[in-house]
Amino acid sequence: MAQVVFNPHACKGCGLCVSACPKKIIDLDSKALNEKGYAPAYIKDREKCIVCGFCATICPDVAIRIQE
Repeated sequence: MAQVVFNPHACKGCGLCVSACPKKIIDLDSKALNEKGYAPAYIKDREKCIVCGFCATICPDVAIRIQE
């Protein structure tokens, strides 16, 4: 089954994926910062993810991918 995979090390916390998600289940992790000092994006509720790929498409840093 396909799933969305985030690379927190490549994420710059721009939030574009948060706004693109139709299920509103992506958020920026305010409790953790990556090596660059950004709050990386993550999925709050994987059960609700429909793997539409909107987040991966809009990510300017290619920090999100769809894994088969």
